[in-house]
Amino acid sequence: MKRSTLLILSITGVYSAIFHSAAWSVNNFLMTGPKAYLTFSSSVAAGAHSGMEECKFQFGWERWNCPESALQLSTHNRLRSATRETSFVHAISSAGVMYTLTRNCSLGDFDSCGCDDSRNGRVGGRGWVWGGCSDNVEFGEKVSKLFVDALETGHDTRALINLHNNEVGRLAVKDTMKRACKCHGVSGSCSIQTCWLQLAEFREVGNLLKLKYDQAQKLEMDKRRLRAGNSAESRGATAETFQHIHATELVFLEDSPDYCTRNASLGHQGTEGRECLQSGRNLSQWEKRSCRRLCTECGLRVEERRTEVVSSCNCRFQWCCTVRCEQCRTLVAKHFCTRRDSAVPNHSRQRSRAHSR
Repeated sequence: MKRSTLLILSITGVYSAIFHSAAWSVNNFLMTGPKAYLTFSSSVAAGAHSGMEECKFQFGWERWNCPESALQLSTHNRLRSATRETSFVHAISSAGVMYTLTRNCSLGDFDSCGCDDSRNGRVGGRGWVWGGCSDNVEFGEKVSKLFVDALETGHDTRALINLHNNEVGRLAVKDTMKRACKCHGVSGSCSIQTCWLQLAEFREVGNLLKLKYDQAQKLEMDKRRLRAGNSAESRGATAETFQHIHATELVFLEDSPDYCTRNASLGHQGTEGRECLQSGRNLSQWEKRSCRRLCTECGLRVEERRTEVVSSCNCRFQWCCTVRCEQCRTLVAKHFCTRRDSAVPNHSRQRSRAHSR
């Protein structure tokens, strides 16, 4: 595709119009190509937003909790990290953009695309044929690449890793698609079915990528060749390494920093002041251990604070046509990580630097 037009999309303005509550913005999305692709810019913004919201959900009770500074997808200037967390950010952002573009295409938001009917009429299996309106993931994938992959202007190992993780995110959207079917036959006998592919809930994509994050592979490379930058030697080392990496695996290059402590230069706030969970209904074991993970293992103590919560209760419907509620006040116990009264020796911390939990 010719780089005839270089457009810097300031998504800050788009987000202020679409997501008034968003505290962060994408301010350096680069897109090359004809102006026709401006049609998709708001969907790209929405997709990036949904990707980062999913990131915050998946890492809500982790030491690294997908902070606002995480949405820095290019490798220009000082943004050169290639950690396990960076791999997830690239994957979930790419997946969010592709997912939103695909969904909006199926909803008829774009004149240039519609249903994927390329399989229609073919026998899919015993008792069913392809038909209906499949979600057009090929379209979503194509346009997602035009927007997201264009962020990578480098050609070194880190840039190639980011492009690889972008693709892992797009493959996750495809891998979670579900087959939906409609029965046909006399008196509802369902003698034959017409089936099509549709997007799963985006939470399923997030769950899959979180699993891939847990299983991400660290690339072990010769540091001397890696420092060669965008040279033939460096590209050769990268090509050799990627021969052993599966297309659906997340990869990273550097161990994660200590997310327990604040590091302003890296945009990490540490876990002091973070809320954690000790009790509650339907909590997973991972959530129940959040106080130990965020506080105790980071040399902090757990402090309980009681706060008053006001909510609507005893609501009654009155004819016609209003609902009247009372205001109920309840005390809720919340738990936060705070500093201990005395200094804690560094060796008492239980860190998991490789996994950054």
